[in-house]
Amino acid sequence: MRVVIQRVKSSQVKVNQEIVGKIGKGLNLLVGIATTDTEKELDWMARKCLDIRLFPDLDSDSNRWEKSVTDIGGELLVVSQFTLYGDCRKGRRPSFDRSASPEAAKRLYQLFVDQLKLSDLKVETGIFGAMMEVEIDNDGPVTLLLEREAT
Repeated sequence: MRVVIQRVKSSQVKVNQEIVGKIGKGLNLLVGIATTDTEKELDWMARKCLDIRLFPDLDSDSNRWEKSVTDIGGELLVVSQFTLYGDCRKGRRPSFDRSASPEAAKRLYQLFVDQLKLSDLKVETGIFGAMMEVEIDNDGPVTLLLEREAT
């Protein structure tokens, strides 16, 4: 499983020019599911996204990242992104052989979203499988790639 995690001031996703998900301060999560992923990877990834310290403590003189999205009561926008498993090493067209099938990916993606919703934070999503426009007001910018391979 791969997640591009971005600290944002705001983010939104549109389908057919209509906003289907919108957040303020928090994290934008672009989520790719591999053919080998299981619920075990989802649990780890959800916990990591909720607990990773990417926000400064505004009550401190330090600019160190001391707070998680949970600590600040932030919001999450979760967007499915099968292209995270695009392999561009050969030829001129990416191969998506490592991306899970749409059926398997949709099930695991929804379970991942459900795990995040247990946090009681605001969790918004795009529409799985749709052509989406994602607007990201990246804060910092802070962008990280989280990866968890099936064990």
